[in-house]
Amino acid sequence: MREPIEFTASLVDRLPASGVVAECLRLQQSVRPRSRIGRFVGSNPLHGEARSWFTGALGELEVAQCLAVLGAEWRVMHSVPVGEAGSDIDHVVIGPGGVFTINTKAHRGARVWVGARRLLVNGQETDHLRNAQHEARRASRLLTAAVGEPVTARALVVVVGARSITIKQQPEHVRVLDATRLARWLKKQRRALEPHAVERLVAAASAPALWSSTDLPAMPDFSAFDELRSEVSRAALVRALWAFGFVGAIVAALFIPWFG
Repeated sequence: MREPIEFTASLVDRLPASGVVAECLRLQQSVRPRSRIGRFVGSNPLHGEARSWFTGALGELEVAQCLAVLGAEWRVMHSVPVGEAGSDIDHVVIGPGGVFTINTKAHRGARVWVGARRLLVNGQETDHLRNAQHEARRASRLLTAAVGEPVTARALVVVVGARSITIKQQPEHVRVLDATRLARWLKKQRRALEPHAVERLVAAASAPALWSSTDLPAMPDFSAFDELRSEVSRAALVRALWAFGFVGAIVAALFIPWFG
């Protein structure tokens, strides 16, 4: 029998992308500062293993901005730690339309294809559907045990920055959405919960002990992440300027002799 949960701490104020930001910064600790030449040519300041975490953090932050427009009748918890292995659910959303778990996937510039049982990114198989469904089932089980009545969380895969998303057929148990359509889609869902039910579920879902027996991880240093983000942007700009100058030099070399 599950032990009663004490609803003392709260996940409501946990900042989005906390888990991925923490891991990104941890990996960055082993990176030496770029040399003067490195800064001059715009070398990427990110540790090789930190790049996917950095991209994931930007995706989760973007989805959090999309969710921020939902209004007071909706409640959102970000970066919800689950289990003891250090994993988390990117976003848990509770509102009139029901309970939703969101698995954010940043695929900037990629072509995404969705079928009944597959989600491909640039033609490559992914585990996105399976992972999203697992998260929703886990949330359903834990919330059902916490409130003492059936709760069904719906799984969403929210794609950020894709060049195109082709929906051949929506999967049966997972909804795939572009981040730009997320808030509008949630607001259009048929009412499934009354306000008192929303508050009861939020009270349960906001307790860290519901999701994990380990202590809630400390918040990462978001100011350090903001500095890293600015450094990455500056490096990308420098590389773009070098590329532009290189192209300009080639054009000049080709055409100036004609006017000499």
